[in-house]
Amino acid sequence: MHEITHIGVIGAGTMGHGVAQLAAMAGYETCLYDIDQARVDGGLEHIRSNFAGAIERGKATLEERDQALARLRTTTRLEEVCDSVGMVIEAAPEQIELKKELFAKLSALTSSETVLATNTSSLSVTEIAAAATHSERVLGVHFFNPVHVMKLLELVRADQTSEWALQRAHDVGRKMGKELIVINDSAGFASSRLGLVLGLEAMRMVEQGVASPDDIDRAMVYGYRHPMGPLRVTDLVGLDVRLAIAEYLHAEIGEQFRPPQILRKLVRAGKLGKKTGEGFYKW
Repeated sequence: MHEITHIGVIGAGTMGHGVAQLAAMAGYETCLYDIDQARVDGGLEHIRSNFAGAIERGKATLEERDQALARLRTTTRLEEVCDSVGMVIEAAPEQIELKKELFAKLSALTSSETVLATNTSSLSVTEIAAAATHSERVLGVHFFNPVHVMKLLELVRADQTSEWALQRAHDVGRKMGKELIVINDSAGFASSRLGLVLGLEAMRMVEQGVASPDDIDRAMVYGYRHPMGPLRVTDLVGLDVRLAIAEYLHAEIGEQFRPPQILRKLVRAGKLGKKTGEGFYKW
């Protein structure tokens, strides 16, 4: 099999634009897809903003930005993002039926040697893979937000995933500069399952008046050396995303993942975290 040189990314939202930026920075010819031009343009604007911040902090140069952007193109045509790529990374919303529909289409538009990866943070990769032809090339690649900053990449092996697909994804992750762990497909994998337990308990503490969100977060930052507290993480991930994952894990695993009422109320009020300007914090 040839070395992967071209990567397609499905979805220009919070995770997708970050994956596309990282792929281009790592030297891959990258195509970013979304369903309409406004979403694509929004993703590109976020990428440019990420670079502006990195340059200001001395983490990137103008030359690095220009080289990465030169390797990045966009499209609103699914056929184009799949053309001649060695790997497609899907970063669509966390809806199992949507992802299954996408993987059925992607597998029809790509070579049987193209790795198909889902960036789901909790859904069954095995179920998603079952919707694809040549499902042995499907696996999970769980990036963390912000993608260009966070070091961890969780590779999730579905029941169908072949060793060659896992190795190719491992090689891509290494080239992107990630620290890699390999998880067998199970609800919540390792990171979402552990992180969500902490986040939900922090929400219950706010709900019960134990302490303010800031003090709860500071307890984990200064007491346990977490780089960021669980409530601030929730605001960055999106309260709607956390709620969807909690509901899924509650159904799959049990009571410890029952979403607190405060989470449901904030989501109903449209307070979804940083992306709406308010969640557990005001941004």
